Amino acid sequence: MKRYPSENIASNVNLLLEHLDGHIADEEFRDVVKRSLKQLADVKFALDEASIVAVTDRKGTIQYVNEKFCEISGFSKEELLGQDHRMINSGYHDKAFFQELWQTISSGRVWRGEIKNRSKHGRLYWVDTTIVPFVDEAGRAYQYLAIRHEVTRLKEAEEELQSMMSQLMQVQEEERRRFSRDLHDGIGQSLFSLKITVDRLISEGGGEGLEALGREVSQLMTEVRGLAWELRPSVLDDLGVVPALRTYIENFGEHYGISVRFEYNLRKRLNLLAETTIYRIVQEAMTNIGKYAGVSEAWVTIRDLGDKVETVIEDRGAGFDPKESRKGVGLFSMEERARAVSGELQIRSEPDRGTVVRLTVPADSV
Repeated sequence: MKRYPSENIASNVNLLLEHLDGHIADEEFRDVVKRSLKQLADVKFALDEASIVAVTDRKGTIQYVNEKFCEISGFSKEELLGQDHRMINSGYHDKAFFQELWQTISSGRVWRGEIKNRSKHGRLYWVDTTIVPFVDEAGRAYQYLAIRHEVTRLKEAEEELQSMMSQLMQVQEEERRRFSRDLHDGIGQSLFSLKITVDRLISEGGGEGLEALGREVSQLMTEVRGLAWELRPSVLDDLGVVPALRTYIENFGEHYGISVRFEYNLRKRLNLLAETTIYRIVQEAMTNIGKYAGVSEAWVTIRDLGDKVETVIEDRGAGFDPKESRKGVGLFSMEERARAVSGELQIRSEPDRGTVVRLTVPADSV
């Protein structure tokens, strides 16, 4: 049966292999070779037009770069060939970042991520990168193909949006602080004066009506203090996040009937934005525990790890499936707060196995 060359490169390669076994005619073989080479040339042309391409050997030595690589990096092919990608290292990523990258590709797995590079002339740029290892019969990587697309404008837009979100949150916290102090120092003090007056009238022989009014004023004072605290506790500004959380957790336990174990080794003040972030994320996570976890105990831990501070909120209650759960306003707010202080937020949860919220922020204390 006559075999015709396929439009698929893989099929054409198979035909070439069959030829080597002497199963196809020379004329058909030449046609297959032409088609395969043409297809490979077309693929290379399309790839070069759309992407930044580099090929390195197993040690990372650059063996091939296309024109787009030279264009964005500012280096010529002659300058790049025989070198490695440290020529365009911006210093933005730490050693652990590149160690994870190399561990992935050297084990034969594809790596995907975003890398910030520096051109020959000092321009910083971001590339969305896919590195594909080529492996031998023993499964060892002997060559790497890196395909990149510049995403600098997208990253700059994300950073600008993040900056705006951070400023918005700071404005929101400032308004909360102002309103909280107005409630406490303004309305609260007025109610306190009214309570003193009512108590004096009661002591002078006031009736049951005044006594009832006194109780209502006392209740209103309690509610105003609670609202002022909920908006923004003054102790957070005056004494720091640990005293603020200690009081919050005590009130939380009384309100929800949940025993919360609070442990910490933080002995220093952080910058106010970082402390506010820790407080708000703990507050949001604890509120979710109180409403949905269905537990009688929970844990909050703050650890000073030197260059960073880790906060963990944990329960062993209902949990949820992160893949099926829609991202609500609370979770979005937590993530944005973490990003605003260059922090990292991780949430691990499983149905009926509880939830762990882990926040890490830089420990740049004032």
